[in-house]
Amino acid sequence: MTSTVTSTGTATATGARIGIDVGGTFTDLVASVPERGLVVHHKEPSTPADPSLAVADGLAALLVRADLRPGEVTGLVHGTTIGLNAVIQRRGARIALVVTEGYRDILEIGRSRMPSSFDLYAGKEEPLVPRNLIVEISARLGPGGEPVAEPDAAELDRVAARLRATGADAAAVVILHGYTDPAFEEGVAAALRERLPSLPVTASATVWPEVREYERALVACMNAYIQPLMRDYFARLESRVRGLGVSAPIFISASNGGSMSLRSAAERPVETVLSGPAAGVAAAARLGAGAIVTFDMGGTSSDIAVSVDGSPELATHTTVGGLPLIVPVVAVHAIGAGGGSVIRVDGQGVLKVGPGSAGADPGPAAYGRGGDRPTVTDCYLATGLIDPRTFLGGRMPLDAGASLKALSGVAAHLASGGERGGHASGDVAGPDGAGDDVAGPGEAGGEVAAYRVAASALRVATAGMATELQKIMAQRGLDPRRFALVPFGGAGPTHAAMLAEEVGIAHILVPPTAATFCALGAAGADLRRDFARSLRRPLDATSATRLAGVLAELSAQAREWLAEQNGEARLRGRLSFAADMRYSGQAYELRVALVPDRLDVEAVSEAFHAEHERLYGFRDRSATIELGTARLGVVGPVAELPPAAVPPGTGAPRPTARRRVLLAGAWHDAHVHLRESLGVGDAFDGPAIVEQDDTTVVVPPGWSADVDEAGNLHLRRPDGAQNPRRKA
Repeated sequence: MTSTVTSTGTATATGARIGIDVGGTFTDLVASVPERGLVVHHKEPSTPADPSLAVADGLAALLVRADLRPGEVTGLVHGTTIGLNAVIQRRGARIALVVTEGYRDILEIGRSRMPSSFDLYAGKEEPLVPRNLIVEISARLGPGGEPVAEPDAAELDRVAARLRATGADAAAVVILHGYTDPAFEEGVAAALRERLPSLPVTASATVWPEVREYERALVACMNAYIQPLMRDYFARLESRVRGLGVSAPIFISASNGGSMSLRSAAERPVETVLSGPAAGVAAAARLGAGAIVTFDMGGTSSDIAVSVDGSPELATHTTVGGLPLIVPVVAVHAIGAGGGSVIRVDGQGVLKVGPGSAGADPGPAAYGRGGDRPTVTDCYLATGLIDPRTFLGGRMPLDAGASLKALSGVAAHLASGGERGGHASGDVAGPDGAGDDVAGPGEAGGEVAAYRVAASALRVATAGMATELQKIMAQRGLDPRRFALVPFGGAGPTHAAMLAEEVGIAHILVPPTAATFCALGAAGADLRRDFARSLRRPLDATSATRLAGVLAELSAQAREWLAEQNGEARLRGRLSFAADMRYSGQAYELRVALVPDRLDVEAVSEAFHAEHERLYGFRDRSATIELGTARLGVVGPVAELPPAAVPPGTGAPRPTARRRVLLAGAWHDAHVHLRESLGVGDAFDGPAIVEQDDTTVVVPPGWSADVDEAGNLHLRRPDGAQNPRRKA
């Protein structure tokens, strides 16, 4: 475990706000202490069996490091992937589903699409609720919100009895057209709760009242599926935090980049499934770097997101564990391996990276915890990109010999495949210049073969990441060369230049706290929640009045929610208004920002026409406009993180050491700089290594680096052109 203390600017608030991000390998914690001008960072090895243990141990160490008394903590914001992992691994609760008669197969049928159009053997995702745990009820609404059928007391008794007989831990209720009148569906759920007091019952329309029964049913089922697990975890978390004497409110990071109270998260855990990555993206968007691509590379995976002009891209349709999710989330895309991803040889003799991970225990071979499988981290070590003596500030020395031994095993496996072993061949010699004509792991050339495997594995991992990044950017009509890359996570700054060279990005911005950036983002996360209500009607004077009425209702709900967030809503919230609209007959809707005091039919129509013309180059005034879903977002500003106070530099910093590193298929003598010794205006050229106690920044040959007033390290390639394909 490791900790750092960073000096910051003038105090603007009192007390400390702590952000926590639980990862697969490490749990990151950040304390922002504005009145002292400090930001304190700490990394604690994760405890996958019970993540709250690492949170408690890390929090205790952070309080000591920051010289904070428990009573000085004013807020604690925690990001977690427990719910996400439960859905992906299908480790959630046993749940039942109550649906309108005739819709028992809603989850089985789904959208009637093949998982893979060209794979005749592809199997569909198993539904969260088996068919034998689905109970029908006569309740039903019409498309205009009028009740078509209402269950009486006797039927509710029968449904409750059937739910009890299923032995379910939780249940969800989905009534046809329930989005038109959420109170109707909530009434059914409340009647079932009254009959089954110990059974948590989720009403789909109160979680997310948007049209599309299948997706709405999935949101409700996913909420019910992870709710018992999340409530148990939140109870343990609160108990351990209170056991340390911290009485401050606990908040949970939300998938939309904001945060919510512990109580709200327990009621609506589905809104937290992508909370960890979202916090880092939100923090990166505040850097003021314009158009950026964030690159979050941790121990298990790598994720990217796009932000333009300080606003992270939000998505209302994403996929979790193969299932569609329609609640608003920061659009984070998994693109590849993490530092713990295992290097292996597949059945065809091809070198592969991941998707398996060594995790926190036993971890990479270099960790010396019993793991013998080589990982990306072992490749960094073998190629000299990280120093085994200074990893995590020297508090967790690595075993370079174990890395080379594990990589030599892969080399031997490749060699035994004859010609197939050529996938890791190349002209890479050892750091001392030894030849590579001998590849046997037990001979002098064994280590040389290990270097070749390490270089090839990093190239394989980079190529996979680049392919996914370019695909995602192309789908949005964006050119990655016009964006800056913002890496964070423990491995992000180490791998960033490799990825940038592969896709042609010429500017990399590495924030001072890159390794704990998601935790920093959580510490500064505002309260935020999104509301929606589907209307599904042509736009005319009557529906425009209805739109205004719905947005007024959502505004009242938003203010009420903000007032419930443990007193943090003393600050006035900001509301944003929008609606999904389309020309009649179009397959997809456009989200159009609206002005709350201009919701008449003429103003709403013009807003849609203008947005359609901006995107597609034309407007059709003769076509009927259809209103889809009214949307409202509320943001309650909570805390401003203090800016870093970085001392002036000399302009040409002196390196503290030199070491041999393997970059672009060749060994180089790289200068080594310590991040804490760099000041504003310092600049140097690659090849260079910048060491922090929790990550390492690689500056390849042909790149330059400089430090700005906020302490951000900028890496630039002057020509801005994509480098020719590197040798491995």
